[in-house]
Amino acid sequence: MTKAEIVANIANKTGIEKVAVQATVEAFMDAVKNSLAKGKNVYLRGFGSFIIKQRAEKTGRNISKNTTIIIPAHNIPSFKPAKTFVSEVKKNV
Repeated sequence: MTKAEIVANIANKTGIEKVAVQATVEAFMDAVKNSLAKGKNVYLRGFGSFIIKQRAEKTGRNISKNTTIIIPAHNIPSFKPAKTFVSEVKKNV
């Protein structure tokens, strides 16, 4: 499902214009991105959590040059679904 399909789906269910729904979806995504960029997790009860995971420093390989490189420690965004979310997906598969 694409962002455009999500916007259309919400607009059909709520009767709100697509332009307003598009702005709302964009604002939601910006809020999540900004929160994670500041190091704050986002918790949505019944849906899941957008969290920051910390990756440790590790050694990688450049196969084409046959050299080793050090990949520094870094943070990555991650999504952890709620238990109700997971059980709903498992039922519908």
